Amino acid sequence: MRTEQLILENLLYNGDYSSVIGIFLKPEYFKDANEKIIFMEIQKHISEYNKPPTVESLLVKLTNRNDLNETTLKGCEELLGTYKKKTDDEEWLIKESEKWAKDQAVYNGIVESISILEGKDKKTSKDAIPEILTQALAVSLDQSVGHNYMENGDDRWEFYHRKESKIPFDMVMLDKITGGGITPKTLTVFLGGTGVGKTLVKTHLASQYMKQGLNVLYITMEMAEERIAERIDANLMNIDLDQLHIIPKDSFQKKLNKLNVGRLIIKEYPTAGAHVGNFRALIRELKIKSDFTPQIIILDYLNICASSRVKWAANMNTYIYIKSIAEEIRGLAVECNVPIITSSQLNREGFGSSDPDLTNTSESFGLPATADLMMAIIAKDGNPGSKNQILFKQLKNRYSDLSMNSKFLVNVIKKRMKLEDIDEDKQPLLANDGSNKYYEKKTEADTASNPFVLKMKPEQRKVDNWKI
Repeated sequence: MRTEQLILENLLYNGDYSSVIGIFLKPEYFKDANEKIIFMEIQKHISEYNKPPTVESLLVKLTNRNDLNETTLKGCEELLGTYKKKTDDEEWLIKESEKWAKDQAVYNGIVESISILEGKDKKTSKDAIPEILTQALAVSLDQSVGHNYMENGDDRWEFYHRKESKIPFDMVMLDKITGGGITPKTLTVFLGGTGVGKTLVKTHLASQYMKQGLNVLYITMEMAEERIAERIDANLMNIDLDQLHIIPKDSFQKKLNKLNVGRLIIKEYPTAGAHVGNFRALIRELKIKSDFTPQIIILDYLNICASSRVKWAANMNTYIYIKSIAEEIRGLAVECNVPIITSSQLNREGFGSSDPDLTNTSESFGLPATADLMMAIIAKDGNPGSKNQILFKQLKNRYSDLSMNSKFLVNVIKKRMKLEDIDEDKQPLLANDGSNKYYEKKTEADTASNPFVLKMKPEQRKVDNWKI
């Protein structure tokens, strides 16, 4: 007996089986035209009535269709006459059905890929082929029916008391707003204009993760590999960028040898010349050739990636394109079980704003919808003798309350490509009125009402030279 016949027979005569498998299967898995027609009618009935149809009701449905000729109708009737009973070994049948569905999905994926390669499919880019095959290979039957609130109380308690796997930023305020760091399978985005320090933030984080002993994959499509390495050298070796070009080789090598850090791979791609399919292939190649598996991926930067699913066209809606890229990158984070950190440009309105928000995301609001943590960065050049600073503003945070520590400052040591913590108790009280003003904290005992309560008496001070 063919698997297709076995499946259709049990969809009719086995209610438990049909409730599990009926919605999971797809019409395109059936190669015989009559079997496809029968399956579609069965699936439609299950979807509408939550139970399989009888043979009699199915025959009525088929007879009432105006699009079936007599030959097709007769062929369907003959097939239905061969379906007699359900299979006793339901567990085996479900596994066999899942295997068959996966085989059909892979076959269809290969056929579709060949059509694209031969130019028969004009709407789909060749770059989509890896994603098509990946989706086909990912076909599986999820037999979970969901979380039973009353019966699964113990599972929830275990979840509440389970320590979540997190990778710390090793920066006080960033760790505070994320409850100790970012988690695998997430996408973090830093939003800012040109020259505000997006790459500095990413190279600093790469250095900090290396100090934690983590394997870092840094993908760049804006700067050369050597320029990224230069910035990380300055950070890790604690040496000015310009000194790297005059330091003797033996001194440089000694500093390098003293570093006790994780591994770093920097891979450069042409601007808009790579997508998640390329990144996925790179990760596999690194595993095979270098025994390197990334624990965190940093991407510089999202807007200049390509999509593996959508072919760019001059008249294309950028919302769709950027949203597609963001979804693919976050999908890669889930697939590889790692956090991915990237950045994005502000749009035209954002460049002129003193207080950017989610609406200022360049080209697509679909990016904020996909990101788990999104922060705007605003640079301030310091006065002579003072430190430069970056203002971080939370735009989206799935880790904690967005209103807590919504804005905070960090010091910047540009020559060494470093960020420097400002402790929470030393943070200025930042205005949230869009003015980019902040207030120096001064306290005074309120002895009139309660001598133990300290009141904040903010003294307003302008912050000049903010660069968005």
